[in-house]
Amino acid sequence: MKQNFDLVVVGTGVAASTVAGRCRKEGWSVAVIDSRPFGGTCALRGCDPKKVLVGVASLADWARRMQGKGFDSGRASLDWPALMRFKRTFTDPVPESRERDFAEQGIAAFHGRARFEGPAAIRVGEDLLSFRSAVIAAGAAPARLHIEGESLLATSDDFLELERMPARIVFIGGGYIAFEFAHIAARAGAAATILHRGERPLELFDPDLVGNLVAHTRSLGIRVELGTEAAGVVKNAQGLVAVAKTKAGEQRFPADLVVHAAGRVPPLDDLNLASANVEAERRGVKVNEFLQSITNPAIYAAGDAAASGAPLTPVAGYEGSIAADNLIRGNHRKLNYAGLASVVFTIPPLTAVGMHEEAARAEGLRFRRIFKDTTGWYSSRRIAEECSGFKVIIEEETGRILGAHVLGEGADEVINVFALAIRTGLRADSLRDVLWAYPTHGSNLQYMV
Repeated sequence: MKQNFDLVVVGTGVAASTVAGRCRKEGWSVAVIDSRPFGGTCALRGCDPKKVLVGVASLADWARRMQGKGFDSGRASLDWPALMRFKRTFTDPVPESRERDFAEQGIAAFHGRARFEGPAAIRVGEDLLSFRSAVIAAGAAPARLHIEGESLLATSDDFLELERMPARIVFIGGGYIAFEFAHIAARAGAAATILHRGERPLELFDPDLVGNLVAHTRSLGIRVELGTEAAGVVKNAQGLVAVAKTKAGEQRFPADLVVHAAGRVPPLDDLNLASANVEAERRGVKVNEFLQSITNPAIYAAGDAAASGAPLTPVAGYEGSIAADNLIRGNHRKLNYAGLASVVFTIPPLTAVGMHEEAARAEGLRFRRIFKDTTGWYSSRRIAEECSGFKVIIEEETGRILGAHVLGEGADEVINVFALAIRTGLRADSLRDVLWAYPTHGSNLQYMV
């Protein structure tokens, strides 16, 4: 069946829903397509369910830290099956709710894999949808590792659906997913191992604070094996074995579960982008500063599917709004990622916003660096926090905050204040002059600048 639309959106996550809803409010005829349950990565298999698990794991860790300091944890422990049931109260309603929202807005919804048939049409199943404009917002999926036994790997999606916690888990990768899930697994009683091929994990974060976090991670019993490149996975009578290459030779890591945590890429291979004259790279569709395809002006991309910003939920929503504005009123709104904060939800969390000191030095900027371990500060001692610190980069001449990097309990909230300062141009003295509520993690800001 052939149907005509002003806009067809591939995906139903944050970016897709934002642009579809905005254009529909302008009276456009809009269709959305998704081959997976409606809702996208964040709501179903990403940041939202992950944070539910992190919240309970954090509670278990807090109980451990406060043992003998006025709290008797008794038999307090993490009940994984109950946690999964709790997590599903968030994820299970999403697909039906998202589909109902589309229907109420008058957005046509199609289930199936999209495939372009020319520069102005998409096929999904038996339906051919012609369009005036299209947006590719298909999210991301685990990247191919091209190793032996790759089919034996579990994905991050699988981890979030585990009915029970295996005794031994190996995570391949040294980024967000590996560290966050290893911290959760350790609090659930698993023996967790991280295999990272480089010498420095969490490469997007401050190396000094990463070093502190890695040391803390190891102190929890989590093995962090650096310079260790996964070469394959094999199955034996005892379970699985992750095989890795190191400078010392081959190493083998027995496991009950081996999780692919080595990055995600947009699932664009079977969209037949060549038919639509849409150029893409590994990171996604190549776009200009307006999120418009550089080779087909009728098509835009947003969120993880665009080779533009970081693969983060706030970026997806932001890019969805930019794509919508430019579609509706013509290209006028450009990308601006200033003040984009990022968080690794380990326990405790590691955060970053703005520049690293290496980048500031490379640009020839004159700056002062404030770098401190804060485990002795009241805010850490009060909750027996064993791993905390910060690094702030401030321009000498102007007092402009160039970058902020925070590790510890509450860092995921404190970093948002630094994000606000960087995006709006607040100076260090402005943060020092605020009368912060005390005692809070926020009140530490006056001593961090």
